[in-house]
Amino acid sequence: MADDDYRIQGGCLCGAVRFEVTVHPISAGYCHCTRCQRRTGTGSSVSAMVPAEGFKLLSGEADLGGWRHPDGGSEKFFCRKCGAHLFAIHPDHPSRVNVRMAAFDGDPGVRPRLRQYVSYAPPWEPIPDDGLERFPEAAY
Repeated sequence: MADDDYRIQGGCLCGAVRFEVTVHPISAGYCHCTRCQRRTGTGSSVSAMVPAEGFKLLSGEADLGGWRHPDGGSEKFFCRKCGAHLFAIHPDHPSRVNVRMAAFDGDPGVRPRLRQYVSYAPPWEPIPDDGLERFPEAAY
């Protein structure tokens, strides 16, 4: 159900794909798994977990691409035009959407509270001593 006083939009780099979130994100966190590293070209990925009923694609459905690793996991969605990664949905948990924090137009009002898959963090990007809860594997 939408929250009358919460609304934030976001999208890709070129503007082809746009979305809106109308409920407060549940939580946010960093993922240091090797899949996120290779997908982003960085040492981790940070996402906000949003209830699916509060996530709506506004435009760009034809420009939206998706890919799921053959071994499973979440389907990752991205803009086919500019390549920006936008969100992910796990088929076992379709009630939540993991939106990439950088895809929001502004401050989503949630801060990362954990780091998961820290066992896979690359040696060239040490995990900062930021006080966030750490999990060697998946947090949830």
